[in-house]
Amino acid sequence: MTSQDLYRIRDFVPDFDAIASEFAERSRALSARTNVQANIPYGAGTREVLDLILPESPKAGAPLHVFVHGGYWRSGEKANYRFIAEPVLATGGIAAFVEYDLMPGRRLAVLVDQVRRSVLWLQARAREFGADPARLTVSGHSAGAHLASFLAAIGRDEIRPPQLPVLQGLLLLSGIYDLSEIPCSFLREEAEMIPAEAAAWSPLTAIQHPCPLRILAYGAEETTPFHEQALALHTLLRSKGQTAEMLPVPRLNHMSVVLDLANPDGILGRRLHDFVAGSAART
Repeated sequence: MTSQDLYRIRDFVPDFDAIASEFAERSRALSARTNVQANIPYGAGTREVLDLILPESPKAGAPLHVFVHGGYWRSGEKANYRFIAEPVLATGGIAAFVEYDLMPGRRLAVLVDQVRRSVLWLQARAREFGADPARLTVSGHSAGAHLASFLAAIGRDEIRPPQLPVLQGLLLLSGIYDLSEIPCSFLREEAEMIPAEAAAWSPLTAIQHPCPLRILAYGAEETTPFHEQALALHTLLRSKGQTAEMLPVPRLNHMSVVLDLANPDGILGRRLHDFVAGSAART
């Protein structure tokens, strides 16, 4: 690590708290005017719940998009990210927001398993709420992008192959794909990730399964690790003959990328809309 911790986002985003508050405020506003089915259990744990947001006039066979929030594995609440449903609803799609346990109370393997189980639960029951299980896409931000990546990958030390959902695409935004520096970062006391854990759950050392489309997006104003690791994962995927697209977005940082993702007129918002709408063509 350098003397300046490149993973400490607050040091590089002066309006960090204002943007985080905007996430929550815009999510409350969207929740007040949409059909939200909140805290549906996908497992027995307290945080093993998910939210569904349905379009105003739902039609059978709608695309289903799942979002996994970030928070460096040790914070974050799904309810504060509901505003990302806007581009999904514009396609007539259904948006799902999954919750998971947090470190250091639970280990990283548990979080990966919870995200996998939540998406498998959604795919198995998609028709019950009007979605087409064959039109499933997923996105995630930051640590959420890391966790979402294991919906189409197997960790280095996983002995038995896990059950994975059948996806039409992954949109990974500002993800961490090499965890080796995390145990020495400012997170060492907040997440208590150990080096062995980081090595076991780094996407760059994982077995990557085929996925019809992976989009690796990040803001041009993010710190070096987010640029370098997106490029490294893109290079790895392409070397395996897999479809992967790099999407750097000008003038955006690690927080403002989320605002852009939720904006139907933003670069990322338009890409999310087309990504979800195009799931039919990739089936």
